[in-house]
Amino acid sequence: MTVAFWCVLIAIFLPYLGTAVAKGTGRYGLRDNHDPRDFLDGLEGVARRANAAQLNSFEVTPAFAAAVLVAHVAGNAQLVTINVLAVLFITSRLLYIICYLADWAVLRSLVWFVGMGLIASFFFVSV
Repeated sequence: MTVAFWCVLIAIFLPYLGTAVAKGTGRYGLRDNHDPRDFLDGLEGVARRANAAQLNSFEVTPAFAAAVLVAHVAGNAQLVTINVLAVLFITSRLLYIICYLADWAVLRSLVWFVGMGLIASFFFVSV
């Protein structure tokens, strides 16, 4: 298995960092797990931002996974290049979550664009 495939697995579980922060730092913490979505909708501050980071991470993961698969299937890119792009993407997602939690909106948006550029890069190196 390649490093890039391991990065896909990491990307699948990465949103749960946001989940843990959102549920663990909420005003009262998640005491009743019967309706966690309602609980998450009522959060404020860093817990609310953690939930937003979680949701964005869930949204971008399929695109990343597809890009890694396309790069492998196309077979035109060097494996080292694919692996480096994958590690850079995971790094960008970690930075994105940190920026979201810290409420650094402009930097967060820049990091998001970098991550999307990295996803596109998988396609460009596969040509």
